[in-house]
Amino acid sequence: MKGYYQKSAGELMRINGTTKAPVMNYASETALGVATIRAFRMVDKFFSNYLKLVDTDAKVFLCSTATLEWLVLRTEALQNLTLFTAAILLVLAPKGYIAPGLVGLSLSYAFALTGTQVFLSRWYSSLSNYIVSVERIKQYMNIPSEPPAIVADNRPPTSWPPKGRIKLVDLKIRYRPNAPIVLQGITCTFKEGTRVGVVGRTGSGKTTLISALFRLIEPYNGRILIDDVDICTIGLKDLRLKLSIIPQEPTLFRGSVRTNLDPLGLHSDDEIWKALEKCQLKDTISELPNLLESSVSDEGENWSMGQRQLFCLGRVLLKRNKILVLDEATASIDSATDAILQKIIRQEFANCTVITVAHRVPTVIDSDMVMVLSYGKLVEYDEPSKLMGTNSSFAKLVAEYWSSCTRD
Repeated sequence: MKGYYQKSAGELMRINGTTKAPVMNYASETALGVATIRAFRMVDKFFSNYLKLVDTDAKVFLCSTATLEWLVLRTEALQNLTLFTAAILLVLAPKGYIAPGLVGLSLSYAFALTGTQVFLSRWYSSLSNYIVSVERIKQYMNIPSEPPAIVADNRPPTSWPPKGRIKLVDLKIRYRPNAPIVLQGITCTFKEGTRVGVVGRTGSGKTTLISALFRLIEPYNGRILIDDVDICTIGLKDLRLKLSIIPQEPTLFRGSVRTNLDPLGLHSDDEIWKALEKCQLKDTISELPNLLESSVSDEGENWSMGQRQLFCLGRVLLKRNKILVLDEATASIDSATDAILQKIIRQEFANCTVITVAHRVPTVIDSDMVMVLSYGKLVEYDEPSKLMGTNSSFAKLVAEYWSSCTRD
């Protein structure tokens, strides 16, 4: 009976773990976006969705508690039956066979023993249920680690990459061994010093391509060559230090302006001020009493969204790498800041390879080359002027964008 209970209770605890996480995530996401929710008057809808998640979690928790009571009820019934049987035998025993004082003592001992057994049974069953959390920790302990940061016998030269030429050779990506292939055999070349725009609908594989370039995901098949060096043969640190990225969600860390622009302490104050001047943050920071030591709170909450994006631009201006990736960098900023960002990138990275994952289609109109992805496949890769002159997928995306702008 206990074995039957433990299997059922263990599975219920695992299910309860999957229903509890959505409640926590939904609450934290709602807290972060509460201003937007109130602005669109969607409070009732979010509260209703939250109650549904709580009810789902409560149902599983109630079933888990009910299984424990099911076990305790049957255990107590069996133990009470044992106690009752022992009492009947003691009472019906022939006179003189058992000393009269031993009857009460035996009954008291049997009653205490059954109570202890019920307590231990409940305690052991609860412990068995909570061991499920230890199983999850053990699973995380066995997750494979990232490749080494430095491969001692295969380090690229300090001047690598001298040109910034990127070559994709039959690149295939999947997130797990048994998962479907997300990028399906992409082969193309990003020439050095060119601006390449990557466009496609949601789920086409744009972000996956960028993740593969930084080796956040290892290629399932194929290679990525940067100036004839296979990036999978070198260390992660040697690779990522040579690549710059301005992400869609600008990331700032708790600390100072200096540590956010130059976290490794590789640049002088003069270089930092020049970078701030180029990204148009010099005047703002010059007015602060602590200058470069001015504080930055968690996730940069004391700075506006546009300023956080300009902070990220200042980082890449300091590094001066040959390859720059813009992962929908203008998706969360206004058009004016977008124009400033694009102007600075054109001026400061004229000789670099710039890969732009587009959110606004006009962002890639002036690119040298445009890559169009669809369901993980390379549909088109050509100059935007040539693609616009035909009935191409890129031309259709541009037409849809302008039609939606006209309706708005």
